[in-house]
Formats: sequence, structure tokens, C-alpha cells
Amino acid sequence: MTGGQLLAHVLAAPVPRLPTESTQQAVGYPSVFLLVTLGALVPVVPTGAVVSSAAVVAFHQSDPLSMLYTFLVASAAAFLGDMALYWLGRRGVGSKNGSRWLEKLREHAPPERLAQAQEKLSDHGVAVLVLSRLVPAGRVPVMLSCLLARWPMRSFARGDVWACLTWAATYQLIGILGGSLFPRPWQGVATAIGLTVLIAGVPAVWRKVRAPGGPERGDGSAGVRDEGQGQHT
Repeated sequence: MTGGQLLAHVLAAPVPRLPTESTQQAVGYPSVFLLVTLGALVPVVPTGAVVSSAAVVAFHQSDPLSMLYTFLVASAAAFLGDMALYWLGRRGVGSKNGSRWLEKLREHAPPERLAQAQEKLSDHGVAVLVLSRLVPAGRVPVMLSCLLARWPMRSFARGDVWACLTWAATYQLIGILGGSLFPRPWQGVATAIGLTVLIAGVPAVWRKVRAPGGPERGDGSAGVRDEGQGQHT
């Protein structure tokens, strides 16, 4: 076989096909559910990017119910993860020695943000809980405020169900936007991930930029106190 014939044979070989929509759904929905639930329990996984990416894939599928299924799976997973984390936190609040889950929540809720969340929760109640998932890094301080205020599980669940529905709808809209701008799903996924990372990252960067100026406006005691705390961590 000559070089030209070999090249023609390679080009004529069947191109590997992408998984069918049914296969994508069979793998995709459980994956989204597990990742979002894990992200709710461990506030490190970028669950917003997961939902937006899944929405892009659903947008390009022919099944008209794909978007609805993605929304329901993401909402249910977020709610389940939140309720599990709140239950674990309540055990820590009620225990003399606390719990590692409660300590993890405290690590993700700086004192100044926790104070703001407690004040807003006291003034506006459930509305703050509903909006907390839409604010970058806002979920954990508000959840911790609910724990310290000793909200019952039922009261937290009534507010959190709306928070999860609103959160899932928002990030799904981001995915739809990314999917509608580009013809190929991977382009929309890349755009959706970029948007969610930007939404989550800008406030954190802004706080870090402003942080060094904090001690300079006071008498310096805050900076000394922070250094003392840092030596014990």
C-alpha cells in the first residue's frame, strides 16, 4: 500500500461519534447531582459552573425537557446538600465540643461578613436566606447565622428551597446565554465557565485588594490582632 493509499484509507475511516443524547443524559444528570451535592457540603466545588455547563449541553439537545430536567436535578441536589450541611452544623451548635463541620463553616465566614449576615438576617429574615445563594461567598455566612440564631430545620428548609430554585435558575440562564452565542457545545461550556468564575472571583479579588488598606485607616490594632491570630493557625 502506497503512502497515498494509506492516507486515503485513514481519511475514509469512520469518525468516532459522540455519545447519543440518551447516553449523555444517563451519565450527565447523576454527575450533576453528585457534584452539586458535594459542592453544597464542601464549599470549594464551583457548583455554579457545573450547572451552567450542564445547561449548555441541554440547550443543544433535541429533547425539549432537557432544560427542565437539568433545573430540577440541580435544585434538588443543592437543597439536599444545604439541608445535610445545616443538619451537621446544628449537631455542632448543640454539642459542647462543637463539630468539624461547624468549624469548617466558620473558616468560610470571616467575622466581618458573619456580623453583616447576622444583622441582615435579623432585619429581613427569610429574604436574606433566599438571596444568599446568589451573592458570591454569601451562602455560608448566612447559613452560619441561621445556625447561631438556632433556626429550626423546618424554618431553614422553607427559605432554602426558594434559594436553591432561584440559584439553579440563575446559573442555568447563564448556561443558556453561553449556549446560544456559539454553535458548538464546548464553546458555550467554556463561555459559561468563564462567566461563573468571573462572577465568583471578582468580589473575592476586590476584598483582597481592599484588605491591606483596612489597618491603615485605624490605629493599627486590627493588624496586630490579625497577626496574632495568624500565628496560631
